Amino acid sequence: MLEANHAGLRQGRRCRVRAGEQVEDNAANWKPRFNPWVIALTVTLATFMEVLDTSIANVALPHIAGGLSASVDESTWVLTSYLVSNAVILPISAWIADRVGRKRFYMSCVALFTISSFLCGLAPTLPLLIFFRVLQGVGGGGLAPSEQAILADTFEPKKRGMAFAVYGMAVVLAPAIGPTLGGYITDNLSWRWIFYVNVPVGILSLLLTQRIVEDPPYLKEAAQRSRNFRIDYVGLGLVTVGLGALQVVLDKGQEDDWFGSPLIVAFTAIAIVGLLAFVVWEWQETHPVVNLRLFKNRGFAISNILMFCLGATLYGTTVLIPQFLQVLMGYTAQRSGEVLTPGAFVIILLLPLVGRLVGRVDARYLISFGFAVLGLSMLHMTSLYLGVDFGTATMYRVYQCMGLAFLFVPINTVAYLGVPAKDNNQVSGMINLMRNVGGSVGISGVTTLLARRSQLHQNNLVGGLDAGNLGLQHFLNGLGQRLSIGGAGGYGGTMQSYARLYQMVAQQAAVLAYDDVIWLAAMVCLCLVPLVFLLKKRKPEAVQAGH
Repeated sequence: MLEANHAGLRQGRRCRVRAGEQVEDNAANWKPRFNPWVIALTVTLATFMEVLDTSIANVALPHIAGGLSASVDESTWVLTSYLVSNAVILPISAWIADRVGRKRFYMSCVALFTISSFLCGLAPTLPLLIFFRVLQGVGGGGLAPSEQAILADTFEPKKRGMAFAVYGMAVVLAPAIGPTLGGYITDNLSWRWIFYVNVPVGILSLLLTQRIVEDPPYLKEAAQRSRNFRIDYVGLGLVTVGLGALQVVLDKGQEDDWFGSPLIVAFTAIAIVGLLAFVVWEWQETHPVVNLRLFKNRGFAISNILMFCLGATLYGTTVLIPQFLQVLMGYTAQRSGEVLTPGAFVIILLLPLVGRLVGRVDARYLISFGFAVLGLSMLHMTSLYLGVDFGTATMYRVYQCMGLAFLFVPINTVAYLGVPAKDNNQVSGMINLMRNVGGSVGISGVTTLLARRSQLHQNNLVGGLDAGNLGLQHFLNGLGQRLSIGGAGGYGGTMQSYARLYQMVAQQAAVLAYDDVIWLAAMVCLCLVPLVFLLKKRKPEAVQAGH
């Protein structure tokens, strides 16, 4: 009887091994019915729509607040609500896609995003707009991982770099033109049209997806098997609470003075406990929502770290230049957005080249070159000053984008190497989560450091002003006289001269703060260069074979 049981167990193991081999064979031999590039353009359409929506609403917040009788602070929840729901759905998108089928999940996300966009445009009150933005974030969060996994399955490994290059064009171009497009629509139409524009794009994406995109056989088999697994409710709950609380902390921390706010302290505690419990639970779970064991793969783990840093740098630097131009130099939102646009086109021109190089050059060299160029361009940008002209500010961004172009595609390509095809959905979910969380950390870090360093420099500059300094007194007297002649009066002229002096000190302190933050970002990028070489060395032909 005992021998019979052992024989049965061995037979069961052999069956499972053969089944696993069969799944891998199906993944390797399957080819899509339509041209892969048609599929790539189809899914990139929705990518562009979703990523655009993360930045297009930023410049419309004052108009939204005015139109819905709310304060500007209250209107920021229009952004926060989207980011929170987006962050929550990203890591579990792979699990949902495995259970219901990737194409069905992807089309459901496009439909939800399109319908909720239309409802956002119709929203009569701020609470309803925030609710519809939550739904929009849920739909948008499931798009990017599904699209990337579709590309990974549609293209053979040697052509995957070019596919990710096409996808990368949408990811990079959308946030670059978002502020400009959002400013134009808001100024010439209405803030509601920043949501309405998604509707025709979403409908077109649905029609093309239904016709062109299909699930590989191994995914259909995986979906059938996964329906028999119990649902990991604990994992779902922990990741939802942990990431949701983390996103609130990152988005509202600086606004609420970080740990000076009981609300931020409470959400921080919830985020730490929730995420730690999630890691412990998922590591022991037989059928986890997020397969954390993938981090045993060194290439996958380092790729996620690099993508996190890329997200922080990309979104953080995207905030720096427009904010400097608007706050200190009086640029309009549309004009400051135009400074970013040439850089986006530089990335679009370089991405096809990078896509070709991925299959011919060790990806480590491309990534290290990208971070080195990005770091050096940031060091060059530390010469920022109040008299900077439009062309110089534009070139600062162009130099940064030359480095950024060499990062997105190689990092994405390396993340899939050595990972079974059945885990492509998991890889896509995690790599997109790292980019988004990195972006939130980057924006939050930039905002906080600017405020703190500006205050520090202001204190130092004020401390250096000596009331007995003859040059200072001569400046204040001369300015006061000119203001008095202009109609301010004697006492009024004196007060206004001191106000002008304080304004100059505050501006100079802000410029020094920007230089500090830019220098720190440059050091982070340059320190990442040696980290890249912890990746295993792979010859280009190994990358082409997907090993």
